[in-house]
Amino acid sequence: MMEFKLPEVGENITSGTVVSIAVKTGDAIKEGQDLLELETDKASLPVPAPCDGVIKEILIKEGDEVQIGAVIMKIEAGATAAAPKAEEKPAKPEKKETKVESKPAPAPKAEPKAQPASTPTTSTKTNETIPAASKSVPAAPSVRRLARELGIEIASVPGTGPGGRISEKDVKAFVKGIVGSGGGAIVGGGIPSKPLPDFSKFGEVNREKMSKIRQVTKDHMAFCWNTIPHVTQFDKADITDLEKMRKKYSKPDRKLTITPFLLKVMASALKNFPQFNASIDAANNEIIYKKYFNIGVAVDTDRGLLVPVIRNVDQKSVLELTDELTEMAGRARDKKTGLDELQGGSMTLTNLGGIGGTAFTPIVNWPEVCILGVSRGGYEPRYENGHFTPRLMLPLSLSYDHRLIDGADAARFLRWICEAIEQPFLMELDK
Repeated sequence: MMEFKLPEVGENITSGTVVSIAVKTGDAIKEGQDLLELETDKASLPVPAPCDGVIKEILIKEGDEVQIGAVIMKIEAGATAAAPKAEEKPAKPEKKETKVESKPAPAPKAEPKAQPASTPTTSTKTNETIPAASKSVPAAPSVRRLARELGIEIASVPGTGPGGRISEKDVKAFVKGIVGSGGGAIVGGGIPSKPLPDFSKFGEVNREKMSKIRQVTKDHMAFCWNTIPHVTQFDKADITDLEKMRKKYSKPDRKLTITPFLLKVMASALKNFPQFNASIDAANNEIIYKKYFNIGVAVDTDRGLLVPVIRNVDQKSVLELTDELTEMAGRARDKKTGLDELQGGSMTLTNLGGIGGTAFTPIVNWPEVCILGVSRGGYEPRYENGHFTPRLMLPLSLSYDHRLIDGADAARFLRWICEAIEQPFLMELDK
C-alpha cells in the first residue's frame, strides 16, 4: 500500500483546485493514466498515476484546494490482477471512509490557527491572493499576509532590510504614507476600500465563486495597473495589400489570419527598438534588455484569458507561425497549456478585431513594458494622387510603461510597425 501525494506540477506552484477525479475506489489503474485534473494559478493540468495498481481510497473530492505534497489517494501498487476483489470490499471501507470524511471537518479550522507558525500553510494562503509576479519578493509569509489584509501589493513596498527584504514595519510605513492621517484599509494603489452594498435589497442576485484563473487575472491586472504608469498610443495601418496576400495564400486546411503577420512585424520592431524588449528592475534601478524575441498572444477561453507565449518568433516564417498559433489556441481551449508556455514573453499581442470595436487601451502584462492591441479593420477613403480611394485600415493601440518608454519613442515604434505591415511582400511567408 502506498500513499500517493500530489506531486509538483510547476515552479512556484504550492496548491491547486481539484476540477475532476477520473477514477473511483476499487478501479485498476496503469502507470501514467490520468487520475484527476488540477487547476493551478494559470492552467489546468492532469495528474498521472505513479504506478500500476488499484485505488484503495480517495482522500479528496472535486472542488477541494489541495497543497503540493498532500496525500490524495491510497494505492495498492502492482495489484492490477486483484482489482475485481477490491470492488467486493468497499462495503466496510466505505463506512470507514465516511468516518474519515467526518474527521477532516475540524481540520480547516485548526489550519488557520497554525498559520503564524507554519510557513507552508501561510505561504499557500498568501499565494491565493497575491499575484504570481509578487512571489519572488523577499518577504516572510507573515509580512505577505499583513500586506494582503491591508489591501496592498507586497511588490509595491520598498524593503529596508538586507537585500531589500520587506518587514512588517516597512508595510505599515508604506500604508501610512498612502493613507495619511485618515487611516483605514486600502486597496492596491492607495484607493480606500469600501464595503459593497446589500444588492439583494434591490432584487434577486446570485453569487458564484471565481475560478482560479479569474482570481489570478483579477490580482495580476490590478498589480499591473497599479505598478505601471500606462500611456496608450493609437495609429492605423493600411492593410489593403496585406489582405490581398492573406486571401491569396489562405487555404481551407490552413487559414491565414492577420495575427502571424503582426507577430513577424512585432519581432522585427523589437530588434530595432530594444527598449521595448526590456523589463525594469525597480529595486536595483536597472533595465534588463532581452536578446530573445518571444511574443505572448492573448487567447479567449471559457475559463478566462490565457496568454501563451510563442518563442523565437524572429526565426519562424508566417506559415510556421500560423500552424503554431492554431495548435497553441487549441491547447489553451482544451486546458492543455503547460505552465512553461505562459512564461518568458517579450511583449504581448491582443487581437479583438474578430469581435469588433474601433480602439481600446490594453493593460501592459508586467514584467513586460508594452502590449499591442488590434481592433477591427474597415475601409476608409484615403486621398492619393489627387483623388480619394478606398483603403482597408487597421486600428492599432500600443500601451506602454512610461517609466522606461517616452511618448516620442512609442509613436516611432508604432509607426514603424504600421509601415512594415504596409509592405507585406517583404515578409518571409515560408521557408
